[in-house]
Amino acid sequence: MLTFYYAPGTCALAAHLALEYAGAPHEARRLDFKQSQQRSPEYLRVNPKGRVPALVTERGVLTETPALLHYIAQSFPQANLAPLDDAFLLAKVNEFNSYLCSTVHVNHAHKGRGYRWVEPEDTAALEAMKKKVPQTMAESFALIEEQMLKGPWVLGERFSTSDLYLYTLTRWLEGDGVEVKRFPKVADHMRRMEAQPQVQKIVALHQ
Repeated sequence: MLTFYYAPGTCALAAHLALEYAGAPHEARRLDFKQSQQRSPEYLRVNPKGRVPALVTERGVLTETPALLHYIAQSFPQANLAPLDDAFLLAKVNEFNSYLCSTVHVNHAHKGRGYRWVEPEDTAALEAMKKKVPQTMAESFALIEEQMLKGPWVLGERFSTSDLYLYTLTRWLEGDGVEVKRFPKVADHMRRMEAQPQVQKIVALHQ
């Protein structure tokens, strides 16, 4: 049995969706960031990074969304969450997921996690980072819209973990001051995802 740690409003939604789509037996444990449960001694023994997601397997703990998505897809191949039979397409999935992790998520984090890059007392720098978020998020999604999202799914007709991850980060746009409708393909992708019962079930747990 897998044990999955998550918190509402975080990127953990992507891996939680993957577990649901894969039909993976698991126990989901919700952390309350407002109570700093991610910094509790108990959780830090699970994930010393103090972040989510974290997935406890029989062989140890996995962290970082791209790693979890790959692990789930490969562990439950019958779910067809990744093109495991095609080295190039599988690399494209990892390329897309890595971009979301290394660039898009970091852009978003500058709004509420600026203290990761500057001292908390440097209010001018923190405000400058917040001010930049709508621009950097819009630029990232413009690239996704124009170059990376084939439609209707990220890989075209083939559904993958990249769709779960893209949907998760698309949900952040409104709060980051960016209208989803600026990106027709992304907006259509979001509508398709929200119509799926698996998404509706897991999103309800993240409210």
